[in-house]
Amino acid sequence: MPFIPHSDHDIEKMLTAIGVDSIDDLFDEIPDNLRCGNLDKIPTGMNEMEVSRFMRERAAKDGLPLCFLGAGAYEHHIPAAVWEITTRGEFYSAYTPYQAEASQGTLQLLYEYQSMMASLMAIDVSNASLYDGASALAEAVLMAVRANKKSKSRKILLPRSINPVYRSVTDAIVKNQKIELVDVPFDAETGQTDLAALEQFAGEDFAAIVIPQPNFFGVLENVDALTQWAVDNKMLSIGVVNPMAMALLKPPGEWAGSGVDIVCGEGQPLGVPMASGGPYFGFMCCKQKHVRQMPGRIIGRTTDLDGKEGFTLTLQAREQHIRRSKATSNICTNQGLLVTAATIYMSLLGPEGLKKVGMASHKNTQALAKHLSAIDGVSVTFSGASFHECVLTINTDVKQLIDELAGKHHILGGFNLSVDYAELGNAILVCATETRTDSDIEMFATTLDNVLNG
Repeated sequence: MPFIPHSDHDIEKMLTAIGVDSIDDLFDEIPDNLRCGNLDKIPTGMNEMEVSRFMRERAAKDGLPLCFLGAGAYEHHIPAAVWEITTRGEFYSAYTPYQAEASQGTLQLLYEYQSMMASLMAIDVSNASLYDGASALAEAVLMAVRANKKSKSRKILLPRSINPVYRSVTDAIVKNQKIELVDVPFDAETGQTDLAALEQFAGEDFAAIVIPQPNFFGVLENVDALTQWAVDNKMLSIGVVNPMAMALLKPPGEWAGSGVDIVCGEGQPLGVPMASGGPYFGFMCCKQKHVRQMPGRIIGRTTDLDGKEGFTLTLQAREQHIRRSKATSNICTNQGLLVTAATIYMSLLGPEGLKKVGMASHKNTQALAKHLSAIDGVSVTFSGASFHECVLTINTDVKQLIDELAGKHHILGGFNLSVDYAELGNAILVCATETRTDSDIEMFATTLDNVLNG
């Protein structure tokens, strides 16, 4: 039914009927010291035209800078058809598909998405998405603690080379559930998780270890060794991956032969624009034996009484409206619109298209590292093989440098690592996707050289 706002007359009649003078009287039990007062900074309402203009002006403030910033969100080319289809009314206004008979289109799309993600990760099962990569990791940690019946521990080994935002979000979600995240250092030379340092934890009771691929520095991890170490020490393994990298690299379902138990990450590279930071979506897949502990919905394909193919909600173990306190998670909405875009994006590109995007991104990042490290005062920090991104050490204050590149030259020149990784000194994380051209890279190198060396 359409939304019909109440008139002042309607409100007055309702208040009279229940015997109060004003709407505020309905909340008189709230003490004054808990009231926020007037919301002076919230603007008055706008009509559609005013809202559209306001949003255009707000978007314009971002400008159109040349982007070499990654660190978890990536500027990939998105074919025009992706969002032309995604924003059709059937998808754009679709809601939770509880009624299968009225939601076959949405259910089929989610089924196709799950099939693609499970194939890309070479693992048994995919859910129908989570909020974002950070909360997906937090849910994976909670899931691992539930699923590892052989462990009495509520401790997780978490490499410091994991995205610091993911680490922070995961800690915020799990710490009050008495789950401890134990740091694993990275090797200062290669940038990989330090396998030697990991040995100090051998034989201890941990529920799981998290394995990034690539890690936050763009460095490729020795995933086979890490996965096998988890098996040898009776831990579950949680992969955190860039889905675009999985089109090129060994997928997590095949690491160390047997594969990881759970894999999650950020789905933004798959057809979702950077959009000033969101919204994005998280993905999660797992082995079949853990499926009952996986948060999220699973869509299944079936046949009706007439033998016709149909789709339905097969499993929604996380839903508190279904299982109340026994729910695996109290997050109740996934990022369906972004998953729609990702499904269409993967359908249009296919396995070969995704591989070409990954190869072009890798090639551009190698060229970027070569050009920038040739500048006096700039060097590549880690020796480990990398994908998509690399870390550079620069002989100047990197915060000031990044601000100057953005403010004066309209270049997003990288992510400042000195805040989260003080031991790296003046270091930045730079990225180049398939959208960067040779002239873009040369322009960045020339500008950086001029800023540093005049």
